[in-house]
Order: sequence, then C-alpha cells, then structure tokens
Amino acid sequence: MQVSVETTEGLERRLSIAVDAQTIDEEIKQAVRDIAKRERMPGFRPGKVPASVVQKRYGAAIEADVKDKAMQRHFYEAVIQEKLTPAGAPTLEVGEIKDGQFHFSATFEVFPEIELNDFAALEIEKVSSEVVDSDVDDMVETLRKQRVNWSETTEDALEEGDRATFDFVGKIDGEEFEGGKSEGFSLEIGSGRMIPGFEDGLKTHKAGEQFTIKVTFPEDYHAENLKGKEAEFDITLTKVEKPELPEVDAEFIKQFGIESGELADLRAELRKNMERELKQKLRSDSKEQVLDKLLEANEIIVPSALVKNEVEQLRKQAMERFGGQVDQKNLPNLPDELFSEQAERRVKVGLLLGEVIKVNELQADDEKVQEHLKEIASAYEQPEQVIEYYNNNKEMKENLSNVVLEEQAVDLILDKAKVTDVTKAFDEIMNK
Repeated sequence: MQVSVETTEGLERRLSIAVDAQTIDEEIKQAVRDIAKRERMPGFRPGKVPASVVQKRYGAAIEADVKDKAMQRHFYEAVIQEKLTPAGAPTLEVGEIKDGQFHFSATFEVFPEIELNDFAALEIEKVSSEVVDSDVDDMVETLRKQRVNWSETTEDALEEGDRATFDFVGKIDGEEFEGGKSEGFSLEIGSGRMIPGFEDGLKTHKAGEQFTIKVTFPEDYHAENLKGKEAEFDITLTKVEKPELPEVDAEFIKQFGIESGELADLRAELRKNMERELKQKLRSDSKEQVLDKLLEANEIIVPSALVKNEVEQLRKQAMERFGGQVDQKNLPNLPDELFSEQAERRVKVGLLLGEVIKVNELQADDEKVQEHLKEIASAYEQPEQVIEYYNNNKEMKENLSNVVLEEQAVDLILDKAKVTDVTKAFDEIMNK
C-alpha cells in the first residue's frame, strides 16, 4: 500500500492511497461466487446459479460494494501508518486503476495539536458564600408569596403589589395596532412585565374606572414597527385585588412536608436545601469562569465535523424540549445558526479539558464520584435507591465519572491559577 499525505487547508488532510488492483479484483470475484452460492433464481437449482449470470445481473453493485469496503479498510490502515487522528468520517473518492494499482483518495479533518499555556497566568475570582438567617427569612417569605390569597376590593386604589384585571386598547396616532388589544388581562403591579410607564399609569385607579395612559415603546423593543413610538392605551380597570399572605402556622408548614408543623424544622430543611443549591451554584459558576479563562488563553482551531455533530446534538435536545407532545412533523426546522456558536464553544472546551486531563494523567477519583453521587441523591426522598441505581447502571456511572473528572481538571487549573478570594451574599449569587 502506497500512501501520500497532503495538507489542504487548516485541519483538513487528503490521503492519496494506492493498493494492489489484483487483490481488489480477487475480492470482487469471491463476492460474486459467494452470492452465486446463496442466490435463488428461476431456472436454476439453489446454489447452482452460474457466477457469470450473477456477474451480469449484480456486477456493478458488487464491484462498488467491494471497493467501498476496501477503501474503508485501507483508509484506517493508512491513518495508523501515518499516525493521524481523524476527527470525523472521511470523504472517499474512487480514482483510476493504473499500473496494477487501485487508486483512491480520502479527505478528512484531524484533531488539532494543542499546547496549553501556563495556567499561572490565568486570573480567576474564587467566590465564597454562606446561608445566613436572613436568607432563610427571605425564603420563608418567598414561600408565603407563592401561596398568596387575593382579596377583591372596590374601595381601595391600585398600588404596588396589588393585582389588576383590565381591558386595554393601544393606539398610535389614533390608530389601533396589532397586538395592542386585550380583555381580562391580569397583571401584578411591580412585576415589570409591561413597558416602562405602563404599570405606573395604572396605579391610584380603582375598579370600574376608565382612563387613558400614555407611554413610549423602548428603542430596543422586539417589534420593529413599535420601537421608540409614543402610544396611548385606553384602560377599563375591571378588578383590583389585594394580596393576603398566609400565616406561618402549623397548617402552612405541613404543606412543605414538615409533619411536625414546627417552624424550626421548616427553617432547618430550607437551610439544608439552600446550602446544597448554593454549593452547586458556586461550583457551576467557578467552572464556567475557569473555562472562559481557559478559552481566552488558548486559541485553537476546531474540526468542522465535530462542530457539526455538536450542532445536531443541540438541535435534537432543543426539538425534544420544544416538541413535548406536539407532532414532530409540525415542528419548525431549526437552522444551524441557532446552535453554531454554542456548539463551537463546547467542542473547544471538550478538546482543551481533554488535553488538561491527558497531560496531567488525571483519572476520576472514585471517592469523589461517590461524594458527588450522594449530593445528587440528597435531593430525592429515597437517596439510597438513587445511589444504588447509579452504581448498578454502567452508562449513568460513567457519565457521572466524566463529570467528576472534568471537575478535577477545573480544580487543577484553579490550584495553579492566580486566584483572588471574594465573598458574596447568597442572594447575589443565586439571583444573578
């Protein structure tokens, strides 16, 4: 087998391969004989169809199949011989038979050669935080707001925190515009759902009143025809409701699975959950920051084949989320452009982390894998069953090991980077 390698552009390589044509010819003849033995054809006994008849009927297809298999086989032999690492399937092109040699070419991309820059030059903020009593107080208040009761009033004017139900008709230069009309629209004042000035225009009015408010659409409004336009909305306020927060009593507390009905037990459970979520968020944010810095410090070219594969994965995930129970045939065809940037980033991160792991000979620490598994399981009612499920499922455990291995690589980078310790409040981290 004769092989020559050509660099065409970037990571693309073209192999020109020549193999003994007689070998290919023998493989074609053998394939014809094999088919003749099992072919059933009118006028011939089973297994007695002449090779010449098979050749006449199926010759072109057999030749194409044999050549395709031969090209695949010799391609992989060639990349091993030339010590190349393909980053995707090759494009194979049949050439000519010349001087007793069958010629073909294979075009493909290779993985980039990566030389990691010194991690000591990376500047990273290491954020720490803790859950304090006031954070738990806020969470209890959030739970009360989630179970708020609304009391209708005809006497009190609308104010911050109230809920309004109203009809509206929007006009620009006296003409109604598309999407500017609704009946029975419900809005909690202070939610920020409407354009600036709209909610303020509703305040101080009572149920049953009709009035007009004037607003200006933001310059960055999503509808092109409304950007920066002045508008008037005719309002009919049909209902005003005041919030009534529930008392934090035993009945309220038991709604959250605290059978004792004791506030101290609720607060203890909330703190435990908040601390788990905070730990996960700190770890996630830290990893994201390290990866951003790693990308900034190490510019690499990525194989388009890998990016294309990642785009397909992201598209599939999006379709699954978007589809739900909708007929797949009715789903829109999501273009590559929606996913290309994220896909390229994920490929770069994967290659760079892979190099960190390889260079430093990292392996997933089984003790850390089990610690991570316990943390995941702690969010479930029966954590022992979750742990057993993961440990008995090879694929799930392998995925978990890969996550832990990535975190070990991130920790290694953090240990070598220039780290500045920063303390932030729970709310600042969780709600950013």
